[in-house]
Amino acid sequence: MKKISTLCLTLIAANFMSAASQLILLGTYTPKDSTSRGIYAVRLDTVTGELSQPVLAAETPNPTFLALSPNGRVVYTLGDSNAINGESGGAAVAFKLDPTTGKLSPLNAQPTGGGSLAHLGLDATGKTLVTISYNGGQITSFPVEANGKVEPRKSSFTSTGPLGPRADRQDKPHPHSVTYSPDNHFAYVCDLGRDKIICYRLDPITAVLTPSAEYATPPGDGPRHSKFSADGRFFYVINELAGSVAVYSCEFKTGALTHRQSVSTLPANFTGQNTTAEIRIHPNGHFVYGSNRGHDSLAVYSRNQEDGTLKLIEIVPSGGGHPRNFNLTPDGAWLVCANRDSDNLVVYKVDATTGRLTATGHSATVPRAVCVLFIPSP
Repeated sequence: MKKISTLCLTLIAANFMSAASQLILLGTYTPKDSTSRGIYAVRLDTVTGELSQPVLAAETPNPTFLALSPNGRVVYTLGDSNAINGESGGAAVAFKLDPTTGKLSPLNAQPTGGGSLAHLGLDATGKTLVTISYNGGQITSFPVEANGKVEPRKSSFTSTGPLGPRADRQDKPHPHSVTYSPDNHFAYVCDLGRDKIICYRLDPITAVLTPSAEYATPPGDGPRHSKFSADGRFFYVINELAGSVAVYSCEFKTGALTHRQSVSTLPANFTGQNTTAEIRIHPNGHFVYGSNRGHDSLAVYSRNQEDGTLKLIEIVPSGGGHPRNFNLTPDGAWLVCANRDSDNLVVYKVDATTGRLTATGHSATVPRAVCVLFIPSP
């Protein structure tokens, strides 16, 4: 019996680790009314676009966003509802990753000293981790050890100031994400509640953030997530409340942002309720993608390489309800979208010449999936 069991496990592992496949880790919500238990692993067949059967990689509460270390061996996520080192509230959690099997093993966790978390980001050196508390308003930085463990927090700020005009959603500061400049000198925080992009100067050696400047977005935009062009000249922000993508130019030395353009994520005749979620730039730099929740779609834009401006190409159905997150494979050949409310992942083939998306018909069931993280092959 032991030999049969071992053989079965070997066959399952061989199937999960096929050569022409890409490992994906999935962050989820784990409410009591869901079957989700934490972070899941699935493989994308990079020839056919098929997905393997998802497996639980780590049992942990509400790992709603994930970040990967530069060496691909440590995964960071959000923690809440547990006392850590005598403190309750949000926490930064580290797991050791086996990139071959997708298995995650706990390393450690550090409390943020603030409320529950919505986002986190690791800098280019892998030595600074920043967490974002949407409801608590805190932006907190942590040093990261060489072994990937998170050290006690180094700096923390609570966003304060005048609010945007949408009283229903902009009732208080709501920082929502952190994005680092490509040169790793600055960290930018989108604050949905204040209609502000907050810039911090980063010291990656000490993991200390220093407030640098704040940049106003158009009133009521509700900035949510953001991405930089590879050359650092342009900064793209998806606005949750306005249903738009804003283009900013960025001054290299000072990090200053200047608004250049805003384009809608929705069809001109749409009249329903909608909020945007994620934004991504294609690895070739020619296309930008954003997701709509309500319209339940993905907007595709061409990107002018010279002035950074965008032009809408198409808007396609997301294949499910509430596409809170999606991601592109490192080679840009595939896009995988996580639809939270319909508990499914949907795979699209990406045309690298036009940017257009073609639904493959391939999908997988993952309860309450809200973050898609591709893991480079070892």
